[in-house]
Amino acid sequence: MLSFRLKSFSARIFSMEEKRRWMVEKIRVDYGFDASLVLEILQKVPRHKFLQKKYWKNAYDDAPVSIGFGQTMSQPYTVAFMTYLISRKSHVGKASRGKVLEIGTGSGYQAVVLSYFFDEVYTVEIIPELAEKAKNTLKKLNYENVFVRTGSGEWGWKDKGPFDAIMITAGIEKVPGELFNQLKVGGVLVAPVGEGEKVMTRFTKLKKLGKKEIKVEEFGKFNFVPFVKHD
Repeated sequence: MLSFRLKSFSARIFSMEEKRRWMVEKIRVDYGFDASLVLEILQKVPRHKFLQKKYWKNAYDDAPVSIGFGQTMSQPYTVAFMTYLISRKSHVGKASRGKVLEIGTGSGYQAVVLSYFFDEVYTVEIIPELAEKAKNTLKKLNYENVFVRTGSGEWGWKDKGPFDAIMITAGIEKVPGELFNQLKVGGVLVAPVGEGEKVMTRFTKLKKLGKKEIKVEEFGKFNFVPFVKHD
């Protein structure tokens, strides 16, 4: 009887909520990541709902997950870290507000995480099928402050700008100048930048003595799928 009970326990299927809690704890412990509000939001958002059911078993692993078309959903730690960098007040328990532009919608998961920190999230996806899937997921989950459009991210979303923050979710060699044009003074742009290996970089748009300047901060190397643009 005892061995049967142990076997039953070991075969138990854990709920998605439990797996999500373990994912958050792993980020906290393994990376020493203590931005409490970011972790709180990751605990809330059902990451698996942004994936095909066949990938649900991998949804809360600390690894990228395929979403088709040669694209992936970023690993949870990357989502947490980029969110922390772009919502600078998150580490003191206060959310940023205003508007954010995301380049590379993918599944829509990162955009939803951002929706807890900004009043409005505008996100651009170059692959029409992914954009449509993301729209449908957002509608099903009732996220009403996230707006998706199909287009080439290098041009941003000019008629909705200027933005308080911009996030690029694919590896890019150089940030397009048009995106800086759509960023408010005092705003931040977060992107994995560089030739070959990408370095997570935060750009802050400043204005000194009447001239615009860009402050650059680097935060280490990350792996990303490449930025896609129209030829």
